[in-house]
Amino acid sequence: MKVILVKDMEKLGNVGDIVEVKDGYGRNFLVPQGIALPASNSNVRKVRNEIESLKKKATKQLDKFEELAEKLSSVRLTIKHEAGEEGKLFGSVTTSQIEKALEEAGFKEIEKKQIILEKPIRETGTYDVKIHLFQSIEATITVDIVPLKK
Repeated sequence: MKVILVKDMEKLGNVGDIVEVKDGYGRNFLVPQGIALPASNSNVRKVRNEIESLKKKATKQLDKFEELAEKLSSVRLTIKHEAGEEGKLFGSVTTSQIEKALEEAGFKEIEKKQIILEKPIRETGTYDVKIHLFQSIEATITVDIVPLKK
């Protein structure tokens, strides 16, 4: 039985591939689970059209996120945090605080789960913080941690 894959399947193929499988496997597992469709001409055309539209959407998103990464690379945030005399912070700077500072700077689309801290920020100073935007697109922002004046 020939089927066209609608989802990636390890050891079988990727979306849009036409593969030959045993009749029972295709009829009883792949088709009911929504992983594949029988490889009729209409189904092949339908899946190929969907793949093309998804590629166009992904290209648009990629351009949007590359533009955002370029804007973010020039961002410098200042976060005030309680600190001792030697620059040690009481607690640490969290991704939520960085998200809030980014929001105040006009980047409302960045979520805290996209912010990557290599290690906790526990001292005053300047840090480079990575932001994962989309697939392999990352931006690096500069964050200055300054002591909160009482």
